[in-house]
Amino acid sequence: MIDNEIENRSKVIVRTSIVGIATNVVLSAFKAAIGFITGSIAVTLDAVNNLSDALSSVITIVGAKLANKLPDKKHPLGYGRIEYLSAMIVAAIVLYAGGTSAVESVKKIIHPEAADYSTISLVIIAAAVVVKLVLGKYVKSQGERVNSGALVASGADALFDAILSASVLASAIVFVTTGVSLEAYVGVLISLFIIKSGIEMLKDTLDDILGKRTDGDTAKEIKKILTSEKPVRGAYDLILNDYGPNKSIGSVHLELPDTMTVEELDVLTRKLQNRVYKETGVILTGVGVYSYNTKNDEASKIRSDVLKIVKSHEWALQMHGFYVDVAEKTLRFDVVLSFAVAPEEGVAILTKEVSEAFPEYSVHIAPDVDLG
Repeated sequence: MIDNEIENRSKVIVRTSIVGIATNVVLSAFKAAIGFITGSIAVTLDAVNNLSDALSSVITIVGAKLANKLPDKKHPLGYGRIEYLSAMIVAAIVLYAGGTSAVESVKKIIHPEAADYSTISLVIIAAAVVVKLVLGKYVKSQGERVNSGALVASGADALFDAILSASVLASAIVFVTTGVSLEAYVGVLISLFIIKSGIEMLKDTLDDILGKRTDGDTAKEIKKILTSEKPVRGAYDLILNDYGPNKSIGSVHLELPDTMTVEELDVLTRKLQNRVYKETGVILTGVGVYSYNTKNDEASKIRSDVLKIVKSHEWALQMHGFYVDVAEKTLRFDVVLSFAVAPEEGVAILTKEVSEAFPEYSVHIAPDVDLG
């Protein structure tokens, strides 16, 4: 089922990108012709922008094809992250187009040249606005449907292009009706929007490559699945590693009773791993275990007292994995710390306070990062 979804996703990306390429090439050709005939720098830059969009779609197709390659010995987790690299290339192209457009527009402001618009050129520019609006909505919706950042970015860019083309049309109408030429300034405006779009695309892609906070909805869904089984009291430390769109590999800790056998644990974890994969597409490669006390009433009271100590600090967000060995006089738990405190400092403070409250116990605290 998942393999079919990946294959269909690739087909949607390629098909949508081809539609974008064809549309942008046609629009670029018409706008370039109008820009040449009328001498309009704004229309010419709009044509260049459409051409860069077409090139971006070509790179998106190449990236999707390469990312869909099967895993091999050298890359056992597949090539999904290639899509992020292709998105970076697209962002670089957009930034280059924006920078070049800005330079040419400033030149036209310094050395202005009057444009000569005809009725047919105005009609074509107006038609281009409508086409870009339709294309933008189509590409963006397809990108959201298959979780393709490159398509979503292309769709958003096309919608911006429609606004920019509308500004070109408005400046042309102003020139025709009043004789006031604003097109060079509109060219600068277009350039700034292109550069802004490129920077945002680059930032989003870098976030994916560097690793960003796990999506809250996905984390909640996985934890809901894990805690739906009766022996599981809690699911913690969920970490998802992104190996490309729709391909996440993760690990988690489950809080389970100290009476479970290894056999029971094996059956439970395999069942949960299968459920998580079928329902979310996430592969849980590691399932760790926290045990909780079920045989000793004293442990429950100690846990309640320790939780009060932990919760007295704003930077201590959560306590889990709590276990007391009354015979050995050891006490251990994990605490999730906010980024407002250094892990070493937070652990030192809590260890001191808990040790003072329970001097007969050896206290062992493991810090956890606030992952989401």
